[in-house]
Amino acid sequence: MKVACLLWIVIALPATARADKPASLDELLKRVQTGWQTESQELKQIEARFRAAKGKQRQLLAQAKAALAAEQRRGESLEQEFDLNKTKAGQLEEALKRRLGTMGELLGVIRQVAGDTISHVDGSLTTAQFPGRTKPLEPLARSKALPTIKQLRQMWYILQHEMTESGKVVRFTAPVITVEGDQKPRSVIRVGVFNAISDGRYLHWDAEVGRLAELRRQPAARYLATAAALGSARQGFERVAVDPSRGQVLSMLVQTPSLSERIQLGGLVGYIIIGIGIVALLLGLFRFVVLFIVDLRVRRQRAAASAGAGNPLGRIIQIYEKNPEAETETMELKLDEAIMRESSRLERFLWVIKIGAVVAPLLGLLGTVTGMIRTFQAITLFGTGDPKLMAGGISEALVTTMLGLCVAIPLVLLHSWLRSMSRKVVGVLEEQSAGIVARRAEQALQQG
Repeated sequence: MKVACLLWIVIALPATARADKPASLDELLKRVQTGWQTESQELKQIEARFRAAKGKQRQLLAQAKAALAAEQRRGESLEQEFDLNKTKAGQLEEALKRRLGTMGELLGVIRQVAGDTISHVDGSLTTAQFPGRTKPLEPLARSKALPTIKQLRQMWYILQHEMTESGKVVRFTAPVITVEGDQKPRSVIRVGVFNAISDGRYLHWDAEVGRLAELRRQPAARYLATAAALGSARQGFERVAVDPSRGQVLSMLVQTPSLSERIQLGGLVGYIIIGIGIVALLLGLFRFVVLFIVDLRVRRQRAAASAGAGNPLGRIIQIYEKNPEAETETMELKLDEAIMRESSRLERFLWVIKIGAVVAPLLGLLGTVTGMIRTFQAITLFGTGDPKLMAGGISEALVTTMLGLCVAIPLVLLHSWLRSMSRKVVGVLEEQSAGIVARRAEQALQQG
């Protein structure tokens, strides 16, 4: 304490001296005494404050120690309570697991049903009319806790709504992706969950992009006709093709090759078979018209009184009339000659139809052989791993056989029909010729 006072005096004296210099040594001494007295009073006051503060600090220290002891006791109590609660929580969890039992299995079933419902509804045609229905089910499908009543009601409502809409035929407006790739709003008719039709064309639901899109290839004309009729209908009942497999049957149906595509699969041999069939068929139709007219004229000639040169029977009768004095054997030979000539005329070009009926299946067999050769070549080069590499040869083999049979069967029937028509006319000629010979023989006997 004294060291501090001395330092203070040593420091303070120069400042006082600088501030106000004493006039004499007595004044300096007086000032020093006055400073010591003032300093002594200040030091006493500071010492008193320190002593008072020391008592207060002791009191605060005692209070802090007491608070620390209380907190330590409270911490020990809380730690004991925590251990008890931890043990109790483990026991309650075990009890919860035991009591849940089938509830855990029920939670798994609910998650599975929610996931299946999301997949089913997102892939359904009704989503084109009601998008975003499955968002409330996504948390339920991922949840590990028991679902709430609200979540179960939402799932029930979505399932019930899907079942209700599956029995409706409705018209609504939705964006449709055209074959060109453009997206346009169109009027769409939804037939339950089976088909969607717009502007007389079938649509399919693309779940990945969430849009309806036109089929790049439409089914046969008879299905498009029913779709167009449904699109123009406003009331009543209409017939329409329904795909119960939700697009699977329709996608397979549109992949079925058309008649022209099947013919192209037959290759060169197929085109040759078709060419032969067309030529033989046209020739057969022409001969049918000719024989029909000849048969009609022969019938008229049988009822006529005089012979005409415009039909085979009339020409045979004219031979009889031109040779009234000929003998029976001579007349018979002349009539046989005329019948043979008329028969060749009646059966003209029928051999072409017969050859076409024989050659067509043989060409089909040739196409079968060449197609199988192509198939075995593909197997030799690429193996049997990819069936598409063998499809071309197999298609040619089967299509040419089919074309050959399709051409041969009608030509065989046509040839038989035309031959029977010609035989019918020839039979009439032979009958009339036999009658003429009989009359001539009778006349000869009467004259003799």
